[in-house]
Order: sequence, then structure tokens, then C-alpha cells
Amino acid sequence: MFYWLVKAVLGPFLHLIWRPWAEGVDRVPRTGPAILVSNHLSFADHFFGPLPLPRKVTFLAKAEYFTGRGLKGLVSRLFFTGVGQIPIDRSGGKKSEAALNTGLRVLKSGHLLGIYPEGTRSPDGRLYRGRTGVARLVLEARVPVVPMAMFNVDEMMPPGRIIPKFGIRPGVKFGKPLDFSRYHGMESDRLVLRAVTDEIMYALMELSGQEYVDRYAQSVKAELEAEAKAAKARK
Repeated sequence: MFYWLVKAVLGPFLHLIWRPWAEGVDRVPRTGPAILVSNHLSFADHFFGPLPLPRKVTFLAKAEYFTGRGLKGLVSRLFFTGVGQIPIDRSGGKKSEAALNTGLRVLKSGHLLGIYPEGTRSPDGRLYRGRTGVARLVLEARVPVVPMAMFNVDEMMPPGRIIPKFGIRPGVKFGKPLDFSRYHGMESDRLVLRAVTDEIMYALMELSGQEYVDRYAQSVKAELEAEAKAAKARK
């Protein structure tokens, strides 16, 4: 209920102020379960991605959105909990497994599940290597997989910015559903999981037009943060 309340209140406001655009909405099934796989450029993805869809989208969102401190952390925690998003621990292991199992239950209930295969926001607007958890979901759920590419949201609301910039039109484009039926029953094969994940990332690269980097975004972020600390220490 809170999801639809937020959408009813925020939707008209977002349309009026930022005039978001969308393409390929008809490629998302109107009924039944499906997985939306998206690039991840900004916190604003959570708002402008699902905005044109008449259905609720439950996202696997990083656990940090549910554990932040201060006023910003409280608002983030209340929002993501209220709209029914699922926290996923990116360190792997049993905690990540639990989130993926919850995602499978969402799909088995006939709903839409959204996931960011990169696992974190892009540090520089490029598309990074996908985590194979998305492939496991795809092969175990055996549901339609729809690529979803976000545009301009990183310019409108870059990392660290609380209030989005005005005068920038965010957009979302939905691609043709991907078929992985040839891999059904092979979800325990690591090579298959990597092949499925890479195919998903290739589809996102073509849909978004982003440059692809065959590295995990999280490791690149860690390097950039270390470089920034070192540069600060030298001053």
C-alpha cells in the first residue's frame, strides 16, 4: 500500500518537474512474474525506472540503504522498507543467498523483480561486469528477463547529491525480453552462470550505449577512494 501511496504522491510531481521519458514499456509483461535487469547510475534509478510501469517493482537493493545513520539514513531506511524493497548483502555468503531466495519467492508470487547486476552504482557512468547472482535468479525462476536501461539520472543526481538537479530529463528504455531456456537445469554450472550474466550485460550495453568495462564496479570504487585518500594525505 505504501508503494502505491508514494507513487501516487511522487509520480505527478516527478513528471511535472523533470518530464521523464520512457521507451519500450509494452515489452514489460502486464501480468505474471518477470525480472527487470538494469544498469545502475544513480539513487534516482529507484524512482524513474519503475515510474512508467503500471505494476509494482520489488528491487534487490544494497543493504546499506537499510542501515545508514543520521537523518539521511533514517529517510532511506524508512523509504526502502516502506515500499517493500529487499536488502541484499553484497559481501556474499548466506546473507546474499537469503536475499536471492526472497527474490525467488517474489517471482513465484507472480510479481516483478528488479535487480542491478553490477551490484553497485557505476562510479563513472560506464557499465561494469555483472555479478552472477542475477543468472541464478534467471535460471531458477524461468521467467521473462527484460533489460532496463537508465539515462541521464547520473547527471541529474550524481553520488552524494541529495537534491536532484533541475533542467535534466531522465529516461528509461526497456529492451526485448531475453531467452535463456537453453540453459534451464544448469544453474549449478559456474561457466553457465557467467555466460548468462555476460549476455545480460551485453544486452544492457547495447540498450544503454554505455562503454563496457570488464571489471567489478565495487573494486574500481575502492581504488578511486584509496587514490582520493592518498591525494588528500599529500596535501
